[in-house]
Amino acid sequence: MACELVATAYRELAATVRCGGEALGAEGVVVDDAGEARSIGARARMIRRRRGSSLVVVAGLAGITKQYLSALERGQRGFNRRGLIEDLANALGCSVADLTGVPYSPPDRRTMEALGALPAVSVALHECSLVDCPDVPARPVEQLAALVVDANRHCDETRYDLAGRDLGAVLTELYVHVISGPPDVRRAALVALTEACIVASGIARPLGHGELSTLAARRATEAAALIGRPELVALTGMQRVGALVRLGARHRARAVLLDALSTAEPHADPSAADTGPAEGYGMLHLSGAQVAAREGRAADAETHLSEARQLAEITGERNAYRYHFGPANVNAWSLAIAVELERGPSVAETLDTSPATFAALGSADRRAGFHLDLSRAYAQSGGDRDHVALRHLDTADRIAPQRIRNDPIAQDVVLTLDRRAPRRVWELDALRHRFGMGGRPALTLG
Repeated sequence: MACELVATAYRELAATVRCGGEALGAEGVVVDDAGEARSIGARARMIRRRRGSSLVVVAGLAGITKQYLSALERGQRGFNRRGLIEDLANALGCSVADLTGVPYSPPDRRTMEALGALPAVSVALHECSLVDCPDVPARPVEQLAALVVDANRHCDETRYDLAGRDLGAVLTELYVHVISGPPDVRRAALVALTEACIVASGIARPLGHGELSTLAARRATEAAALIGRPELVALTGMQRVGALVRLGARHRARAVLLDALSTAEPHADPSAADTGPAEGYGMLHLSGAQVAAREGRAADAETHLSEARQLAEITGERNAYRYHFGPANVNAWSLAIAVELERGPSVAETLDTSPATFAALGSADRRAGFHLDLSRAYAQSGGDRDHVALRHLDTADRIAPQRIRNDPIAQDVVLTLDRRAPRRVWELDALRHRFGMGGRPALTLG
């Protein structure tokens, strides 16, 4: 229903544009909706109107003021908080994807290749289970495990096209070994399958396929539960929480989080020779902080962050299954959580952003994510730090274009910075073109 609603609204919008008319926005503002077809605010306005809901009603359900919602719809305020998108989607009775418009058309060839790998991954995850799968030949489990390790490395560097190559077939063959292999082969296949599902989730989520990411994360937790390795149980739990939160399923995310935390805690000794279980427990606390921040529970978010910091101080920089748990990553997460709590600028000013700090993050994914969060934080300043926000967003895109160009928050930051720019800025025009947005839109405020 929600998808049909959005499609109908776009058809009506197209008709308005073909007639050469301008759409009258809230409070008498004239907006060229065609030019902002990828704007979250424009989608929110179209859906609200099709629902026949007033600004007052939707704003109240979303926990914001009528004036704030009106400014969001008109593009005068940006969506730099993911939690705000989730709250508004819930208030409008639509999905997060309806608001963000993901998945987007591929902005470049490599993204197109990455998206092209997802149908085979989806088929494998829907056709296979831990008790049944197609009867197909399977390569040796050692070969498959090596391919999965390579895929995880590519995913960590945001080379999703390389990470997804042959992943559907690898998943299916691993399920074959899990079902029909002798005990030692079965166990090795379960470990590789868990990591392969983590990779599948890690590719699908940034490319806008939230349902597939959630399914892959759930399959990862199912496989990990049979292995008896605490670090995998914790890390896959964290992966599933992240996928559910991005989908907007906060209730289920909280339930999964609490269960995973209680399971992981007895094994989380940061001073042990094997810090994997503690790393997984720490990542779960970071997920807990994320969930709490998106719901505006600042005290709970800080409690989870404090737990993660204490663990990281003892473990040091670690990298079980490329989750990069350690002081640097906790530092980066603290910024993302501050942005969700609308404390971005003040926290960003206190952080160490030296080259050594970015090097400690250990991967293109983490470095680009930190730059994006710095951009989001400075964009919350209201315009006086937009030049800093632009610099960090440009850097994030150059580090990890496949990730950043497909992120609806990054897209909205580009639009926000562009709207607030007092004059044409080459760097903003370049970002719009790299993101596949075209030239600067027409926007007339009456």
